[in-house]
Amino acid sequence: MQLISPSKILRGENAWINSIPEIIKLTKSPLLIGRSLNTKELRFKILKSLTTHNLNVSFEELDFDCCEEDLERLYDLAIKGKNDSIIAAGGGKVLDSGKLLAEELSIPCITIPLSAATCAGWTALANIYSKNGEFIKDVKLKSCPDILICDHSFIKTAPKETLSSGIADSLAKWYESSITSSSNLDGVVQQAIQISRVLRDQLFINGEKAYLNQTENNLSWINVIEANTLTAGLVGGIGGEKCRTAAAHAIHNAITQIRSKRKRLHGEIVGVGILLQLRLEESKNNNKLADQSIKQLVKFMKKLNLPTTIKDLGIDVFEDNNLERIANFTCRKESEIHFLPFEVTPYDIVEVIKKFESKKIAI
Repeated sequence: MQLISPSKILRGENAWINSIPEIIKLTKSPLLIGRSLNTKELRFKILKSLTTHNLNVSFEELDFDCCEEDLERLYDLAIKGKNDSIIAAGGGKVLDSGKLLAEELSIPCITIPLSAATCAGWTALANIYSKNGEFIKDVKLKSCPDILICDHSFIKTAPKETLSSGIADSLAKWYESSITSSSNLDGVVQQAIQISRVLRDQLFINGEKAYLNQTENNLSWINVIEANTLTAGLVGGIGGEKCRTAAAHAIHNAITQIRSKRKRLHGEIVGVGILLQLRLEESKNNNKLADQSIKQLVKFMKKLNLPTTIKDLGIDVFEDNNLERIANFTCRKESEIHFLPFEVTPYDIVEVIKKFESKKIAI
């Protein structure tokens, strides 16, 4: 069975208002969850709107990223409160938490992205982290959310770095799927890859304009936020697991094992992972266009104030055995790095990162 999309998707400036009749059909006693202080005002707006429509709403906040401790606590609260749905409003880790909770409780899930940093509101997949933000595992879910609400007026309030982070994460759809699935003869998978290529091109065209002018009157901004929250999810839904992740995400998961000087967003780390994946393709798969692709990407990423090295992420790979830790975690048995059509060892990761971080390979 292929889990392609949420059952209902509402998008646009008035998506939240238009979603109310659909929500009322689905739930009478939802549990609304969120986390960030930046989104607290929006969550209270959602809460007030729901209570105005006579829904018996419970409201809880996550203490950490999507982690087992939070999920267990919220599970118990949902049971005690007799909640009949989960409404997750926030960033990717909040949305993942909502999907996991809803599945454990066998109740509907409604996702409301409050930034354009992620396609987590779409997918039947969730990542679990430790309380310190270290990636632990991903979980395949039984279904996509029941309702996805992409309200432009909510997303426009998000910090600029969430938009650029989402762009980097969405770009990875092309760079990962084009190498992992290009030889797949399934026509639908090939169509997913082509969607990811068009997605990449649109982000290159519209990304900087969207980043510099985040308003609902800016068509570039609208195209980019919907690319990040909707189209990126569609690629994985149609194309399957190998169209979602490869080396860029494997490297992301490894980098989260290292404490950095400041917390970085998912897509910011994935963007660095794309650059390192391209270097792997160059050295291990004879990709003659890798260097040109890296130069194009770095130029674009710098316009969006995105990090382009692990050092930019606040991590020194040359201290505390960080390089070896990243390499070993990247290449662990269950890693997505093994979706690549060539073998990658910890030694390969060490060599690529050493050269990249020391600037011995010009970018």
